[in-house]
Amino acid sequence: MIARRYIVRGRVQGVGFRWYAEREAGVLGIVGWVRNNEDGTVECLAAGAEEQLQSFRDRLAAGPRASRVDWVEEAEAEPDELTGYLRSFQILGAW
Repeated sequence: MIARRYIVRGRVQGVGFRWYAEREAGVLGIVGWVRNNEDGTVECLAAGAEEQLQSFRDRLAAGPRASRVDWVEEAEAEPDELTGYLRSFQILGAW
């Protein structure tokens, strides 16, 4: 299992993006969390196989219908950052 952190920029708050990310993560079978950040971005921390995470990134880049994704920043993360989230993918509070 590997972990990645994603920061999604664009029109991504107030358009159902977190629920979209949660659904797509469930379809792909990855674990982690998603939340809104104060600066208007959406942040995800996800863990799974390399192929699952690449598919997740592609889906984040597409976004839900009402969104406009300008950029998805991806960085390596430590799987131990997901302690407590290793059974599902969850929506966290705003920040």
